[in-house]
Amino acid sequence: MSASGGPTPPFTTLSISHPVNHITHVELHRPEKRNAMNKAFWSEMVDCFNQIKEDPECRVVVFSGAGKLFTAGIDLMDIAGDMLQPEGDDSARVSWYLRKIISKYQDTFSVIEKCPKPVVVAVHGACVGAGVDLITACDIRLCTQDAWFQVKEIDIGLAADVGTLQRLPKVIGSRSLVNELALTARKMYSDEAKSSGLVSRVFPDKESLMAGAMEIAGEIAGRSPVAVQGTKINLIYSRDHSVTEGLEYMATWNMSMLQTQDLMKSAQAALERKSPKDVPFSKL
Repeated sequence: MSASGGPTPPFTTLSISHPVNHITHVELHRPEKRNAMNKAFWSEMVDCFNQIKEDPECRVVVFSGAGKLFTAGIDLMDIAGDMLQPEGDDSARVSWYLRKIISKYQDTFSVIEKCPKPVVVAVHGACVGAGVDLITACDIRLCTQDAWFQVKEIDIGLAADVGTLQRLPKVIGSRSLVNELALTARKMYSDEAKSSGLVSRVFPDKESLMAGAMEIAGEIAGRSPVAVQGTKINLIYSRDHSVTEGLEYMATWNMSMLQTQDLMKSAQAALERKSPKDVPFSKL
């Protein structure tokens, strides 16, 4: 399943479509370059997800890659100039310049996490380097049987700096396994990705993967957007705070959100043995 025949203007690396009501499909679309992430990608992702964040029609996002694989990671040839020939008159100014560039690249994936709409990522084939940074910022990860994952940065002389080292330990329960993957750059295949918790489901091929991703997205889109977005925000908050802090934040959150009409509508649907998907929830 492809979002379109090519990138969606004004984007040059992303294709955006709306295959079903309330579902936005974002497709990394540089198949001729193995979906490598060039300079344009890093800013276009931020623009794209900032638009999605404000789109009242969108309740959930499916993210995938066009072509034969999900992504080969960073397009080194395209961004080498920023890293190998940084601007600045002395070491302090070069350092500030590099910090600005790294922070910009970090924002590219943090924007997925900051978006209140859940993101279901569908990985087929290779997911290398920055691809792992990307998927660890997503909420639900799915893959094909032939998928494999690789924290590649150490092989090119750097420590991964746009999210993997921070988020992967939160995703995978074994710190030892995270350390092994990051320090050896070995490939992790779909069976190990499933058993370790990196992905929650494995599908035979890309067609069934995309069907599965859309089915999950449809289930999410059929629920109250107040409840769904509140759930995502509080799950992320609780991940990064103590249980006590998470409970206090939740109480503060729901003291206003419990006043939504969605609560009564959902309760009424349950009493009438109807699906939440039959309830006409208002835009959010």
